[in-house]
Amino acid sequence: MHANRAPEQTHGARPTAGADLIVQSAYVLREDLEILQLMTDACGIEPVQRARCDGYRLHEPGHLAGVAAACAAAGYDWALVPHDRLLSRVRLLAMDMDSTLITIECIDEIAALRGIGDAVAAITASAMRGEIDFRDSLERRVALLAGLPVADLARIYDERLRLSDGAERLLEACRGIGAKTLLVSGGFTFFTDRLQARLGLDHTLSNVLEVADGRLTGRIEGEIVDARAKATRFGELARQYCGDDGLSVAIGDGANDLPMLAAADVSVAYRAKPIVREQATHAIDHCGLDAVLNLFA
Repeated sequence: MHANRAPEQTHGARPTAGADLIVQSAYVLREDLEILQLMTDACGIEPVQRARCDGYRLHEPGHLAGVAAACAAAGYDWALVPHDRLLSRVRLLAMDMDSTLITIECIDEIAALRGIGDAVAAITASAMRGEIDFRDSLERRVALLAGLPVADLARIYDERLRLSDGAERLLEACRGIGAKTLLVSGGFTFFTDRLQARLGLDHTLSNVLEVADGRLTGRIEGEIVDARAKATRFGELARQYCGDDGLSVAIGDGANDLPMLAAADVSVAYRAKPIVREQATHAIDHCGLDAVLNLFA
């Protein structure tokens, strides 16, 4: 990391007054912090320890020129966090399931058991990039699963499903401040129901796979949970829980999360597609989910 210090501010208020620069990654070099302080004319450096990653708060930077490029080159996540965005104000935390709360795309793993993993994964990736309609893509993918024994879903849950790093720490912190949690997914209740019981989640919303004689029929039962349904449920709960001063937070990775992210007071793109990173309040690419905790004062 190299410093290109911007000209000194000689008059007027600091353009980022009332906010701190958060820098975090698996490991942050002290010399890089010093360079960032020099680049931004920040007032000081303080460690933040809510997450397991290496995190630091640079107090009231005077400017942010060059910060994005420098952090990208070093492999650091960064965010400008207002002083009044207190963690204690969070009343609702919502997150997507596949590739967000968990590390896998469940439907891709199910398809892999059938030997059609590449075909289904390609449709999934295109949908997450926003290239094709999610509803159409889901129906196409589920149709390919017709005849699969329900027992194979249990294999996916038991053998392949893993929580994203920091997930349990994030949820524990939410419980500690009284925030409600929502797992909302274009995936399936087989997995969201089990995760709700395991993690103590308050609410879930996802699709129901139709089953006959112990096998998938290749159809969705009831209304499809798509981007609009996610955002609608998120909005309902935000109105219920947030009141006048509470904050709603949404975390996602794909294009079908965008309406929900747009409805949130604070949105986080987690290891997300470019279209999501561009539109979210913040992006986390190098840390676990618990790094979301450092995005608050």
